[in-house]
Amino acid sequence: MERHPVILSIAGSDCSGGAGIQADIKTISALGGYAASAITAVTVQNTLGVRAVHAIPPEIVCGQIEAVMEDLQPVAVKIGMVSDKELIKVIAEKLKEYKPKNIVLDTVMVATSGSPLLKPDSVNALIEELIPLATVITPNIPEAEVLGNCKIECEKDLKDTAIALYEKYGCNVLVKGGHLNDTATDILCCNGEITEFKGERIDNNNTHGTGCTLSSAIACNLAKGLDLPDAIRNSKEYLVGALKYNLNIGKGNGPLNHCYKIMED
Repeated sequence: MERHPVILSIAGSDCSGGAGIQADIKTISALGGYAASAITAVTVQNTLGVRAVHAIPPEIVCGQIEAVMEDLQPVAVKIGMVSDKELIKVIAEKLKEYKPKNIVLDTVMVATSGSPLLKPDSVNALIEELIPLATVITPNIPEAEVLGNCKIECEKDLKDTAIALYEKYGCNVLVKGGHLNDTATDILCCNGEITEFKGERIDNNNTHGTGCTLSSAIACNLAKGLDLPDAIRNSKEYLVGALKYNLNIGKGNGPLNHCYKIMED
């Protein structure tokens, strides 16, 4: 394992610093990786919500990916916000060309605030172009319901959906249970086998960027040589610590403290 493995984040920029590229860079750096980025969109947002999204032209995103791949040769790639089907196709083409060892796809469709981040006509492109390339996808409950055309109301539904998505799409699936009121359990279906990740439910509204943080942490841990279940386990432990710090910045759903370990030291 390299001392500081390179992880490429392909995602949108969050000017408030809590999600997207900014969260990914903080997470990867905190976990000992080297973060590179390909920005897919510039968003106007804060802890209260998303005000506007400006998509970066596909040829510019393509150029960013090529520049990083050719020089830095990342061990893992994390994919977050990709709102346009043409952009999705370009990303898929580059991933097929450069063949990174690990690809973590955070199937971002809706922001924590409820704002839509993926155009409806882009869902099929995500399914057809990117999901088949992924080492693991990390849908939350609303996203898993769209991908599985189902309803998730309890922990058993989480497990059934993880299995169904694995069988449907042929890639490993981590269904995140945070939207359920009575559990903080995530379910992984990896190579057809189920692993449950029990977690404590943290009474904290500062959850802006949790999905970005978890997926980039998983990518970083995979790049460091951990297998998928252990990469997820370590990533969840890091996420819990970042949530528990209760940073409390902003007037809405505040960000996590990605650097809590440094501050504790």
